[in-house]
Amino acid sequence: MRHEAAPGIVLLACAALAIGLANSPVHHGFHAALHNDLPIIVLPQLRNLHGWINDGLMAIFFFVVGLEIKREIVNGALSDARRRRLPVLAAVAGMAAPALVFLAMSASQPMLHRGWAIPAATDIAFAMGVLALIGRRVPASIRLFLLTIAVVDDLGAVLVIAIFYTGGVAWGWLAAALAIFAAMILANRAGANRVSLYAILGVALWICVLQSGVHATVAGVLAALCVPMKLDARGDSPLLRLEHRLVPVNGFVVVPLFGLANAGVDLRAAGLAAVMAPLPLAIAAGLFLGKQAGVLGAVLGAERLGLAPRPTGAGLLHLWGMALLCGIGFTMSLFIAALAFPADPALVEEAKLGILGGSLLSALAGAAVLRLAPRAPA
Repeated sequence: MRHEAAPGIVLLACAALAIGLANSPVHHGFHAALHNDLPIIVLPQLRNLHGWINDGLMAIFFFVVGLEIKREIVNGALSDARRRRLPVLAAVAGMAAPALVFLAMSASQPMLHRGWAIPAATDIAFAMGVLALIGRRVPASIRLFLLTIAVVDDLGAVLVIAIFYTGGVAWGWLAAALAIFAAMILANRAGANRVSLYAILGVALWICVLQSGVHATVAGVLAALCVPMKLDARGDSPLLRLEHRLVPVNGFVVVPLFGLANAGVDLRAAGLAAVMAPLPLAIAAGLFLGKQAGVLGAVLGAERLGLAPRPTGAGLLHLWGMALLCGIGFTMSLFIAALAFPADPALVEEAKLGILGGSLLSALAGAAVLRLAPRAPA
């Protein structure tokens, strides 16, 4: 379980279990367990187990994402303008190209255009898991580069969710959320280091954002950005402590539960017609073709124009394989699919087919290319 690939393997197992349950005789009971109202409803927006997972537990996922983003910006690969130039360019191109491929393939279906962001995301757990299974054939610089792209990609996905997938806004609740966010910033500026303080304020922020109509997971990132990063005499900080505690919870509990609750698709009901429908084809093409074209094109273009050098020791096959792995969009793509088509479960099911197909194809192709690449020097 300490292996770098372990979270991705656990997520894959939960996704396979979800698909198995969705295609078994107990699929009605499985669906009811997730979507029927709970005996006790604490918040009206969270009436069932599926809501608690997607809007509750996933706030922890985005909180961890926010911690990683802040750490990288303050004292990591994104802290140096020269070092962040290439991964930022690659991440932006890697989000834009899949969206353009999706829109081009769904041009005749305007009702599908709301799903343009589905293939724009990268699943860091799966991508890093596949890379870890390849072993030492891949230069260390490629691993760091992929990780940095994923961090920027996650930030882009959060902005997309906040801007494009927010419904009607309850301004009173939003004002309360902004007040709590300001209080967290002031606590940081005042030097408050108690993790419990930021935890209490973070939960309050999540509740207010949930009630406001802005997607609640945005609260996770905002809360994380307020957690102090300044090191004490022992070389520790609240941010590092929280990240150390929550990364295993995120990788082995939150994300696998999300996969279990969202990856299930009834393949018996889908049939060939559903697989070949415009939505799954556009998503799969965006993930498999758009991602690799955007990321690889940005890296090679930046190198050719003298904007930034490629990662140290990386050959063309290393870069291509890494770009293919960026097409594994599983977790974030499933999340955005549910936001894109909340009133049309049939389209969400079609989207799952495209996500699963495009992610699987990207993972297999990326692993194959990296296996063919020259072994990195020891």
